[in-house]
Amino acid sequence: MEFIKEEIEDMSDPEPSRIKHEDTEEQIDQVRVKEQRQELNEVEEEHRNFTIQRTKARKTHTCTQCGKSFTEKGNLNIHMRIHTGEKPYTCTQCGKSFSQASTLSVHLRIHSGEKPFNCDQCGKDFISSSHLKDHLKAHSDERPYVCSLCGKNYSRPDSFQKHKKTHNEVRDHVCLDCGKSFTTADSLKQHQRIHTGEKPYICSYCHKSFTQSGSLRVHERVHTGEKPYDCTQL
Repeated sequence: MEFIKEEIEDMSDPEPSRIKHEDTEEQIDQVRVKEQRQELNEVEEEHRNFTIQRTKARKTHTCTQCGKSFTEKGNLNIHMRIHTGEKPYTCTQCGKSFSQASTLSVHLRIHSGEKPFNCDQCGKDFISSSHLKDHLKAHSDERPYVCSLCGKNYSRPDSFQKHKKTHNEVRDHVCLDCGKSFTTADSLKQHQRIHTGEKPYICSYCHKSFTQSGSLRVHERVHTGEKPYDCTQL
């Protein structure tokens, strides 16, 4: 009987206690990971709140006209030109004025012909990144601006606004010399060159000048030999 009892005792498995101990350690590790993750989230949230508060605190320069705030006084001064109409940067070639030096720099490319922004889909060049961005919508067929009167759609808001004026015949840009009216400021400005004789677009080959950039482009084909229009009947 004693032999049988000892054999039974020898057959007892000590493993359950070890497994239970390992399970406990794994559970403790999971709790620790959870606590660390929670602490990290709390630190990140605190950092975000601090950044937001610091940004708000730094915006101490506020526009007295509209309440918009800025971190730099220089940015506020530039913004104020929206309200005052001040345009201290003037193009020496055509006399057009701008509120920012960067805008004048982009404008000067019209006269120089510089177009550093290239469309990788069709190869067309543009004077600014914003013009390229608007152009890319033509490739994506994105035209979110739809005329409620005729259904015609546009990719750019400025083109859409000009189109709407054709329906209601708003001609709020009037020439002071002859009284002729136009739907856009650009159209009026081009018209006024008839009276002033201004020809700001100069050919880089023969220095002949033109009132419109489109006329200059057509003229320069005489020098370059470019013939972009093919007859479809041949």
